Amino acid sequence: MVKERAHNDEQQYLVDAIKAGESWRMFRILAEFVEGFEELGKIYPAVSMFGSARAQPGDPIYQKAEAIARKCAEHGYAVITGGGGGVMEAANKGAAEAGGVSVGLNIELPFEQVPNSYANVRLSFRYFFVRKVMFVKYAQAYIILPGGFGTLDELFESITMIQTRKIKPFPVFLVDSSYWGGLMDWIRSTLLAQDKISPEDLDIFRIMDDPDQIVHALGRTVIA
Repeated sequence: MVKERAHNDEQQYLVDAIKAGESWRMFRILAEFVEGFEELGKIYPAVSMFGSARAQPGDPIYQKAEAIARKCAEHGYAVITGGGGGVMEAANKGAAEAGGVSVGLNIELPFEQVPNSYANVRLSFRYFFVRKVMFVKYAQAYIILPGGFGTLDELFESITMIQTRKIKPFPVFLVDSSYWGGLMDWIRSTLLAQDKISPEDLDIFRIMDDPDQIVHALGRTVIA
């Protein structure tokens, strides 16, 4: 029983589970790429929205995500999210109720992630790295609301790829100055002060609060 439980625990760590004798898994990975490319290649323009899966419908951040997504859809942008609850649900809801394209890229997890009912285009991924490609490949901008480790991961990966010129620069908006202000202060006082980044790296992203200003800035920086 102990050995069986240990085996099952190991199986949930998908990247570790890819071993030399299991190259057949590459076909599953390839299939996820192909499905994503075929479905999302028809969608343009689009924004990817990120934020906490733990936000509840009554939370201000949930309501702001819904409002931003609604305005994006009204201006002709598809909205892409991770397909789960919280901010992702709010964004899919706002886009769908505005009559827009509402995309949910769900990830299979052993806990927490349950697909929301508001996405009208749905894909499911087993591998995080395939899903990440879809977020960045088909987005003309990132809109990032308060969130945890997953949100920070998407933020820093996107600005790293822009900084290193691995992808074409696109707008990255951080929503809620009270949430992101401390991070920005640390970036300036530590990373910039110790010459770990260049001054122009701070131009990669912008902190904004008002949904109308975000959509206005989006329209100025994205050519549909």
